[in-house]
Amino acid sequence: MNKFEQLGLNESLLKAIIDLGFENPSEVQEKAIPLLLEKDTDMVALAQTGTGKTAAFGFPLIQKIDADNRNTQALVLSPTRELCLQITNELKNYSKYEKGINVVAVYGGASITEQAREIKRGAQIIVATPGRMQDMINRGLVNIKNIDYCVLDEADEMLNMGFYEDIVSILSDTPDEKSTWLFSATMPQEVARIAKQFMSEPLEITVGAKNSGSATVSHEFYLVNARDRYEALKRIADANPDIFSVVFCRTKRDTQAVAEKLIEDGYSAAALHGDLSQAQRDGVMKSFRGRQIQMLVATDVAARGIDVDNITHVVNYQLPDEIETYNHRSGRTGRAGRLGTSIVIVTKSEIRKISAIERIIKQKFEEKSIPSGIEICEIQLLHLATKIKDTEVDHEIDNYLPAINNVLEDLSKEELIKKMVSVEFNRFINYYKKNRDISSQSAGSERRDRGDDREPRGNNNGGATRYFVNIGSRDNFDWMSLKDYLKETLDLGRDDVFKVDVKEGFSFFNTDPEHTDKVMEILNNVQLEGRRINVEISKNDGGGRRDHNGRNSGGGFGGRSSAPRREGNFAPRKEGGFRSDRGSAPREGGFRSERSSSPRREGGFSSDRGSRDGSSERAPRRSESFGDSSRPRRPRRD
Repeated sequence: MNKFEQLGLNESLLKAIIDLGFENPSEVQEKAIPLLLEKDTDMVALAQTGTGKTAAFGFPLIQKIDADNRNTQALVLSPTRELCLQITNELKNYSKYEKGINVVAVYGGASITEQAREIKRGAQIIVATPGRMQDMINRGLVNIKNIDYCVLDEADEMLNMGFYEDIVSILSDTPDEKSTWLFSATMPQEVARIAKQFMSEPLEITVGAKNSGSATVSHEFYLVNARDRYEALKRIADANPDIFSVVFCRTKRDTQAVAEKLIEDGYSAAALHGDLSQAQRDGVMKSFRGRQIQMLVATDVAARGIDVDNITHVVNYQLPDEIETYNHRSGRTGRAGRLGTSIVIVTKSEIRKISAIERIIKQKFEEKSIPSGIEICEIQLLHLATKIKDTEVDHEIDNYLPAINNVLEDLSKEELIKKMVSVEFNRFINYYKKNRDISSQSAGSERRDRGDDREPRGNNNGGATRYFVNIGSRDNFDWMSLKDYLKETLDLGRDDVFKVDVKEGFSFFNTDPEHTDKVMEILNNVQLEGRRINVEISKNDGGGRRDHNGRNSGGGFGGRSSAPRREGNFAPRKEGGFRSDRGSAPREGGFRSERSSSPRREGGFSSDRGSRDGSSERAPRRSESFGDSSRPRRPRRD
């Protein structure tokens, strides 16, 4: 017995449910449908994206509509045209055995005249975006003054997109005695305000905890340097050969740029954003649903219409500005009872957002390391072997086997296998041999660098060598960007530079003693936009600083001397930009992303302020090379 039969639905709707392949109602459907069928009432339903909210209001709405009455009886508001079209199509599928019910979609980007003509022919249900609906009301093209039902779908997202005034105006044009059904994934203040203003003693149902994430979605984050964000995305894709994903970017420009680079590098990808025409958007979604596209790069607004049940991963290429938006993004995967993974590519300046998101979704993130080239090669090799094993043989190939056997007859079974899998393996190994490990330091060590879980304070560096360098916040460095620059310039590992303390005109940092000669030799032969870089060994025991020849350059920390200047070539890499070498390897190419915003600086110049680890280094007198009142630009990174 189909469990939908127990909810009180008509035979015609149950027949449509069988055709659609629905067997068991979801939790929100099981709770909402009987209540909405039983009586005319207002309702607030809180449930995550992908839990079946459309059917939860769609079936009761169709059953309550009078098919013999051609006037508009119900209005469904949704945030985007994609979602508007999706709801319209689903309502048409639900009502396929209900004679005389007409559902019309009203959205921007299509002919308003044609939409008005369809409504005039008789539309019992209008599914609309708020902007276009308000436009039609203003023009007198639609009459909703006598509707019986109003549904607000994805209410939180509509308000987050700035439709509050439109929604208030539209609802004010509807009768007070109508039934209003509000469906939302979260319950921010604006949604609560709408409910209080336009609903009367609404019933409330909640699926899961309020604002929590879906239990079918696991959450992971990868900590990388800003310039490596695109390379990290490629490695994540390579490490998941069967990935079928939505990749979220904050802006339309980033969305288009990332999609173009993925295509250029050999991935099946496409962009979905507001600058595309409706025909282009429909074409992209058709290809995505048909799995011709594996990686759909989208903005938050455009992705509201994505309702594909078998998405394996959601990748947050950039975190959203609003934490609540993350819930909507992750809801694209793990739908219809399937398991899914939500991935965040996060930089050091954003790491604290992970904890904030965890509090909202009430789930923990697992920190993952960006897979190395060898790991990716192993994954791809095993995937290829499995794919070969599971491939069904079309016996049309038998006609070609004699010629193929002649070509391969001199090869043993082992040689044949090696050569066959090397076709794929060689592409990856050749590419990743030339590329460095891009894993950033762990979030745990990042917290230590920020001052959380600090090492014991004091002047003891634990056997490490501490250096003075005459660049600082005045040169647009903070502790994080200086640490990144030092690691790159010196070609050191991710944990080899530590206890970085940035002042206004100078900075301090530590390395293990084994790197001392390398630090002194390299850094004393570079310059910052024509300004000479000077590095000296700092003695925390009050013995003064020593230059690279071991000479004392001052009488303790109180001694102030002008730092010597050395000629050299200095072109630090631009933070947030990355351009990989191009060659014959597969999926190569680079992506130059926008410069990421710098994290808050940890204080400016103060001669008596202690360093991060508690040492009492004091500021030396500024050298003339840095005495110019004009502040230099952040060094360009090629």
